[in-house]
Amino acid sequence: MAEAQPVQEEEAYHALCAYSLEHGRTDPSFIHQHVVDAYAAQHAGAGSKPIGVAFALMGLCLHVERGFTGKQVQQAHMRLGRPKRAWPSFPMPLQRGSMTCLDVLAQPPGPGRDRAISAWCRSVWDSFAEAQPMVRALVADV
Repeated sequence: MAEAQPVQEEEAYHALCAYSLEHGRTDPSFIHQHVVDAYAAQHAGAGSKPIGVAFALMGLCLHVERGFTGKQVQQAHMRLGRPKRAWPSFPMPLQRGSMTCLDVLAQPPGPGRDRAISAWCRSVWDSFAEAQPMVRALVADV
């Protein structure tokens, strides 16, 4: 599931981005951050930058395990990005969750789709079980 993704999934991701960004006009929790983090972790591959994978996994951890909103995750990303540092590599599971953005987009807009975004985040986060201790250590002081 690493780099090559079906065009329909990429299109679904863009549609979900549009939905979540539009949603942000009325909902200050900023669910768009969760969409970005879930997709980035689910599709990380050999060409992915370590900082991108690290931030995606930290965002998923903070949302799934600590209940952070997207806005809170975004603020944590800003704090964690200072000072600049080398980011670790993480073990990449072959299967990256039982859900994809296609499953989320299949839900009608509104609370059901918003819950599906969180379920997708959990699905992806759970698949990174081997990386979770490293990620938790990175966000320990957040």
